Amino acid sequence: MSMPSPVAGRIVAVTGGARGIGREIAAVLAAAGARVAIGDLDRPAVTATAAELPGTVHGFPLDVTDTESFRGFLAAVESLWGPVDVLVNNAGVMWVGPFDAEPEAATARMLEINLHGVIRGVRLAAPGMRERGRGHIVTIASAAARLSPPGESTYAATKHGVLGYLTGVREELRGSGVRISVIMPGVVATELAAGTASGAASLLAPADVARAVVRAIERPRFEVTVPRYVGPLVRLAELLPQRLRDSTFRRLVPDQVAATRGGTERAGYERGVIDPGDRS
Repeated sequence: MSMPSPVAGRIVAVTGGARGIGREIAAVLAAAGARVAIGDLDRPAVTATAAELPGTVHGFPLDVTDTESFRGFLAAVESLWGPVDVLVNNAGVMWVGPFDAEPEAATARMLEINLHGVIRGVRLAAPGMRERGRGHIVTIASAAARLSPPGESTYAATKHGVLGYLTGVREELRGSGVRISVIMPGVVATELAAGTASGAASLLAPADVARAVVRAIERPRFEVTVPRYVGPLVRLAELLPQRLRDSTFRRLVPDQVAATRGGTERAGYERGVIDPGDRS
């Protein structure tokens, strides 16, 4: 007889859960027996996703850039099922292109969602977890937390910031029973990455990231790269002299300026980055 997953019965809150990686994380966790709350800025989509996914899934409106919205999301989940055992910070956006062509509105949105949204979630969820002596915060960062592809400079800055922030928070929470994990995937086949290149690594599916999240919950680790070999490879390359390091990373890391030049695949998505109400 197989043992139930350690995820079974846990109360999990997933931000940005209406589509893409967040939706897949919710689906896999619910299939493993977790009670999953998905929050998203797109109310119709989060309601539809919650209805479509099997298992115990409930959808809530959530704006990770608004403290009261985030606080209300966590409170609503607690009112429904009880305190959140696992918070998955998944919400994120990405504008791609030359650094000097990036609209200020895109810069602001990436900083506010990708970085401050994570800080906000940790600040709201971790103190209660510490009081209870247990809890887990899993954040979907990116391989860009260790690398900086051309064309993704601000996006990479937000992911570097997430890793730096959580490194410090993890030390503050040492011995408290609260676990911190950072998932760092390569390029994933989602709307966020449409039209970009994956470099030397294979293009990932959202399910690859979702499985990494489940593994991190079952057997907590701080840094998780997807694929796994990326972490050791980057650390090894960082030991090289600068000239060799540069040439190595140029072979491995995609040039997203070149990959997206002249393309139109990202136009609709990036209008939505700048103006969340514009998904045309």
